[in-house]
Amino acid sequence: MIVLDRAPALGPLLALGAARSPFKRPGAVASFPRTHLVLPGVRPDLEKLAAYERVCGFATGEDGLPVTYPHVLGFPLAMRLMSAREFPLPLLGLVHTSIEIERQAVLPADGTYDIAVHVEELRPHRRGTEAVVVTGVRVGEDVVWKSRSTYLARHRTPHSGETVREEPGPPLPVVEEWRIAGDVGRRYGAASGDRNPIHLYPFTARLFGFPRAIAHGMWTVARCLAAHGVPTAAVVRAEFRAPVLLPGTVEYAAADGRFRLRSGDRVHVTGSVRPRVAR
Repeated sequence: MIVLDRAPALGPLLALGAARSPFKRPGAVASFPRTHLVLPGVRPDLEKLAAYERVCGFATGEDGLPVTYPHVLGFPLAMRLMSAREFPLPLLGLVHTSIEIERQAVLPADGTYDIAVHVEELRPHRRGTEAVVVTGVRVGEDVVWKSRSTYLARHRTPHSGETVREEPGPPLPVVEEWRIAGDVGRRYGAASGDRNPIHLYPFTARLFGFPRAIAHGMWTVARCLAAHGVPTAAVVRAEFRAPVLLPGTVEYAAADGRFRLRSGDRVHVTGSVRPRVAR
């Protein structure tokens, strides 16, 4: 376990991870850092929190943190692990494919939290190798919020050419249509600190093969959850299926604890929200 005295700066970590990416050799049997990074005494920056709430559609000025906000607080620690020399997956091209969040209670915006992040495992995927990154938020000895994120590094596998048929599930009624502005990536980046160039401008996104800038995956799920609402104690699951090009128009559909973000037949995000049952 390594205890930090401050949050790592995301910009240098992104540059370091990009520089090391060409030398990485991804694979599910590769070794990975077993370090647990801990950042104690974290107090949310209320100005950045308000900017985050505005760009994601959450009500501003409420006492509790949005259910997705602890991910923002822990993301610099995750980036430090994934940009390290010992992490076998290249940071460039790494795709956030899913997140699962367990929240025990609403976290006060003026609270003080201890945040811990570690890589739980590497596992094979049809399209490459996935890393599972776990983030935990504690108050004293109690874990009050926990997430498991999967990040995919694409590379050739014995199953690369296979097509998997996915059951679409029951259709969900469209609740709202959202017109997403072209500056959402820049606004979310300023609030969250995640200024990956694929989210900022068309010309920086084109360097990575996108025709336009794309929305952050965590912005899309946060925007859906702001519209959906989340119980005090809840389990949230979301899968990121396809990027949202900026600017763009999408449909938000929801019913019975499930939600989906799509444009036409293209599904961008699927997810669910359930009350957490006490164990």
